[in-house]
Amino acid sequence: MKITIEATAKATIAQVWAAWTTPEDIIKWNAASDDWHTTKSTVDLREGGEFSSRMEAKDGSFGHDFAGVYKTVKEPNLLVAGFGDREMTVEFSETKNGVLIRETFDAESQNPVEMQRAGWQAILDNFVRHVEAKAGK
Repeated sequence: MKITIEATAKATIAQVWAAWTTPEDIIKWNAASDDWHTTKSTVDLREGGEFSSRMEAKDGSFGHDFAGVYKTVKEPNLLVAGFGDREMTVEFSETKNGVLIRETFDAESQNPVEMQRAGWQAILDNFVRHVEAKAGK
């Protein structure tokens, strides 16, 4: 099953792309809630390049790695990545209201679909706040 989330950022497409693909930025926005954070991130932004992020609860009680390989990199509009047996597509489109970010990913089987959608949407919403603050919007 595929899940799609989206949000619009008031920033340029170059700013959105950079914030999405730069490890120093990813560490600042990649969390679904204030009690989680990303402690490290790597990005090899090319087709066949690997990416990874380490997300941890701030109290140290739990953490997990999110890693995969870029299948398609078309700056500044499209990223397709595989992680395990799942895939994620991220599309960036300029609109009159800003940059529309649409993320589509394969659901996993351990957690309810709505929980997954809510978690990924919360991370995307954090991303929008980060890139807009960085852009001075």
